[in-house]
Amino acid sequence: MDSGQLTVAAGSLSAKVRSHRDLLVWQKAMDLVDLVYDVTESLPKSEGFGLTAQITRAAVSVPSNIAEGQARSTAKDFANFLAIARGSLMETGTLIAVAGRRRYITESEAESVQGRIEEISKMLTSLRAKLGPRRGGY
Repeated sequence: MDSGQLTVAAGSLSAKVRSHRDLLVWQKAMDLVDLVYDVTESLPKSEGFGLTAQITRAAVSVPSNIAEGQARSTAKDFANFLAIARGSLMETGTLIAVAGRRRYITESEAESVQGRIEEISKMLTSLRAKLGPRRGGY
């Protein structure tokens, strides 16, 4: 299946995808980026080049990889980029957990981000499964 022929809207195969922007998972990943930037504003300035930069970079990587994968010519390539996006998503979650353990962010903030991560992870897994068979993976 050519990724340009993929039809996905709100988690089902129903509307023609012309751009990564049509993918609900990309939209949710962009919302996660906004949330992560908001949450990391409270991190100490001393973490600006450390934890803050790592968290925001990992979060931005999620929709970036979804977009890059959707632009590729094969479903196999797209599936690979979705796997990379999921890895960045898990990295974001781990870094948020670190920020929570250091008490840089509130438990409520951490739970909010982790909830979004869980939702996006399920969406990535579902979309990847719709692209066809794969070996190994998640």
